[in-house]
Amino acid sequence: MNGILLRRKGKFLLKPGDGGASAMQLAMVQQELEQLGFALTPEALERLGSQSPEQLARCLRELRATLAKTTGAHRPLRPLFPDFPAGVLRVEEAQLYQRAMFHYVTRLQLHEIEPEPSPPLRGGRALRLIGLGSAEEFEAICTRLAASPTSLSQQDKDDLAWFIDQYREQVLRMLPEHIAFKENFAFIAAALLRRAPGPRSEAFVRERLATATDALRVAVAWSAGDVSLAEPTRFGRFPRAMRRLLLHALEACGDPSEDMLRWKERWKRLGERLHPGDYRERLPATWNAFQTLREDRPHETFNGAIERELRLGRADAAAQRLSARPGELARRLDHLLRSGADPADVLQRLRAAATRVSVPVLLQLHSQLRHRGRAPLRVFFPKGDAARAWGAHDRRAPLPAGAAEAAAAICREALSERFAQRAPLGPCWIDPALRDLRAPLAQRSASRSLRTLTRGSRVTLPDARFVRLFLWWKNGRGRTDIDLSAAFFDREFGFLDTISYYNLRGYGGHHSGDIVDAPQGAAEFIDLDLPRLRESGVGFVAVSIHSFTEQPYCDLPECFAGWMARSEIDSGEPFEARTVHDRVDLASKQNSCMPFVLDLERNQAVWCDVGIGGRPRWNNAANQLSGISLILRAMQYDAAPDLYTLFELHAQARGSLVAERAQAQTVFAQDGDVGAFDIDRIRAEFL
Repeated sequence: MNGILLRRKGKFLLKPGDGGASAMQLAMVQQELEQLGFALTPEALERLGSQSPEQLARCLRELRATLAKTTGAHRPLRPLFPDFPAGVLRVEEAQLYQRAMFHYVTRLQLHEIEPEPSPPLRGGRALRLIGLGSAEEFEAICTRLAASPTSLSQQDKDDLAWFIDQYREQVLRMLPEHIAFKENFAFIAAALLRRAPGPRSEAFVRERLATATDALRVAVAWSAGDVSLAEPTRFGRFPRAMRRLLLHALEACGDPSEDMLRWKERWKRLGERLHPGDYRERLPATWNAFQTLREDRPHETFNGAIERELRLGRADAAAQRLSARPGELARRLDHLLRSGADPADVLQRLRAAATRVSVPVLLQLHSQLRHRGRAPLRVFFPKGDAARAWGAHDRRAPLPAGAAEAAAAICREALSERFAQRAPLGPCWIDPALRDLRAPLAQRSASRSLRTLTRGSRVTLPDARFVRLFLWWKNGRGRTDIDLSAAFFDREFGFLDTISYYNLRGYGGHHSGDIVDAPQGAAEFIDLDLPRLRESGVGFVAVSIHSFTEQPYCDLPECFAGWMARSEIDSGEPFEARTVHDRVDLASKQNSCMPFVLDLERNQAVWCDVGIGGRPRWNNAANQLSGISLILRAMQYDAAPDLYTLFELHAQARGSLVAERAQAQTVFAQDGDVGAFDIDRIRAEFL
């Protein structure tokens, strides 16, 4: 329970205790948490003071275990060379080579060099505050996750599953009446039917199954598949009650044939498990739909009709058909406008349909229209559980004069009308730094991390000379070699050099040495001297991680990476939890990824969290440079909606904007009423 609350809200639950804890014991708790980079609020400290010594010890164990894991301090991070970084900085190339060969030849032993004691750590990031939470705040996490109008990450789903596991049918009181995002509903429905079976759960699911695709997603979620339907699923066995529920949901759709034809092969495979023939008399429409699929009967789908109209040059007819489905009209708007449709007619149809388009789709369309034609690359993040990025040259025909601006204005008006119906905010102040943070519109493939950042977001680097990258992993079923690398590019995206296991030094970067086996866990580090890198002409540092032995990260017991900021490189231990700014779990099905990029000119870290495609003969940074370079450039041209624009729309519709923070009733800032990393609240209340 406290693990979820600490991760998501920076708070913990603690009842008043029996008393007896001394001031010295409280100071020891504070000191332990400070070593991890956290501090207690006065309210939390007062509640700890009411505990007995035994209760205080239990609370400290729980806090320490959770907070250590968030930074990576729960694992020993030791470099190959115990005297890193000093050893790598001063040792000759020949000696570095001999040390590396010793590691390979002696069956991967770490070096037994006794390093000189490091001076105590000087500096560190600002401590993150841990406050006292309430049961209402804790249960609100479940409500906000379920109410999200956008996709959830795996961490989000795990937390939702915890609530359903623990509360069983009682979780129904925490679920919103309307679950807007179909993928999230499917996950919740399958979890309820599996973990809290009964009439109430079945009724909750049945009332919200509106389409054949809804039923398909629930079946996929039951079989632990990809509810986005980007990947096929191997369906498991379904109990009779589940089969009956899904088949009756199909019958309630009227004629589900068209919707089922969108996912024809999936429904064929699912039909083998549902046995619709057992219900052919009672559910004739459902039986007929399955026969249509199996016998390949001709049946034109909605999307097929749209493609036919566009192929024949009848864009106006396509626009007329799309008016019946506002979301599809918004998604295809650009295509319609550049395909010869009458711009005035298309814009009028958009205006009429905009009130029925979801907020996330309107926001994305608004942002894309505002940025259209400004960048040489278009960036795509394909739907699915695996994080991938694609970049392509923008070769689209230009839109008719004024069409993009007019369509963007329609989107803005529709959003303002929608937001004006919500509770007033009063005078609002918005931190300008929120322009660099992306709105959380798609978290489906987001990795677990210390700070929840949306792909493409930028955060200012701390005032420190050095950034230390770190990686920790443990072997899977066999020997596992994971490599940490940093590729240097100039401001024009020209490649300069790479720091990796095959090149330990250069341009102001230093690698801790290559470890090629991790039966007990292993760590690699890279130190980056930021002023020296800038002086050497480095504009970007693309951080990448590669499974040289080609196991995907999901097959490893644990793998994580991140970065620390250090004012002085020779103080403290190689890994100090209180200097960790970001940490990300690597658990995807991929074997190469780019967690983030450092933009040295703008002094920012750019959150990427994407996989690198391709299957080179040797999986390392040198053989993945084309993918690394493409992702780097794509991230610079990302046109996703930012938080500032989202909050500005809310402020103008629900209150007013003020120039001074002191004048505001509602402050949108990390230390204000709505913080940039309060993703749950943003998704549930502002999207």
